[in-house]
Amino acid sequence: MANVLPIFRQVAPVREVFAAEHLAELARQALVAEAELTPKPGLVDRRGTGAHSDLSLDLMRRSASAIAPFFADMARAAQSMPFSNALRTEVAAIGRAAEFAMLQVTGGSNSHKGAIWILGLLVTAAGQDIESNPDTIAKGAGLLASLPDSVRPQLVSHGDMVRARYGVTGARGEAIANFPHIVHIGLPALLAARKKGCTETNSRLSALLDIMARLDDTCVLYRGGAEGLTIVQKGASDILHAGGPGSAAGDQAMLQLDHELFIRTISPGGSADILAATLFLDALERGQYAVQEDNSLSEGDPYGAN
Repeated sequence: MANVLPIFRQVAPVREVFAAEHLAELARQALVAEAELTPKPGLVDRRGTGAHSDLSLDLMRRSASAIAPFFADMARAAQSMPFSNALRTEVAAIGRAAEFAMLQVTGGSNSHKGAIWILGLLVTAAGQDIESNPDTIAKGAGLLASLPDSVRPQLVSHGDMVRARYGVTGARGEAIANFPHIVHIGLPALLAARKKGCTETNSRLSALLDIMARLDDTCVLYRGGAEGLTIVQKGASDILHAGGPGSAAGDQAMLQLDHELFIRTISPGGSADILAATLFLDALERGQYAVQEDNSLSEGDPYGAN
């Protein structure tokens, strides 16, 4: 573990409590921003429930609020403990408590399980050094994910079944690889669209579509199999090649993909989680600290989309 030292301090610095609360609030805002982003093929947004029958925009917002305090707990653990197996075990226990809180709020629906894993790791890594850049935070999160969870329940999840059947790495593999679909796809796509002068909404949609086009989304594989994954990846790629969000051809292609996913009840939830994490790291990178509690689209809100 000698390579850990450049990324994590062996004794985390003492920080004011607001830093942990700030990281948790940014994570909550990122989840809400992802949910509210419209239109998203197959996903819950301002128009409706997408391919889901058990989720809604209001439920996604309430779920994000329910799990936010647990992100703060993860950040506080990172600030008070050195990088170690003990920290990994503590964060995993907090994550399971967050999942329970999520299920209580949603009545048993899985609104943010993948996001708890991804954002939990990133919040923990950022809690060890809040001034790090996205690449360093992703590497720190990857190192943490590579450590064993000594008390992981021996239950087979949907992700486990998909990984075994299709030979994909899933959310754990994404984390251990230092989140390439965030660092090398989501963030660059978001920044490139902004640089071209796209609205913030279309910039985020472009990032989502780029992620969808390349991610072996286990949510898609579970619901739609290999054929469903091909439909999602090709459909997202076709939208981008047609001109992307905001263009007449791109918007028409987006509606077609949305309809196809609705009919097949396929939801690219893994891509949505990656987008939320992308927005979280983007806000940290840009030094966004004035977060509006009511998510109003104001100048101080890092996730106020056009």
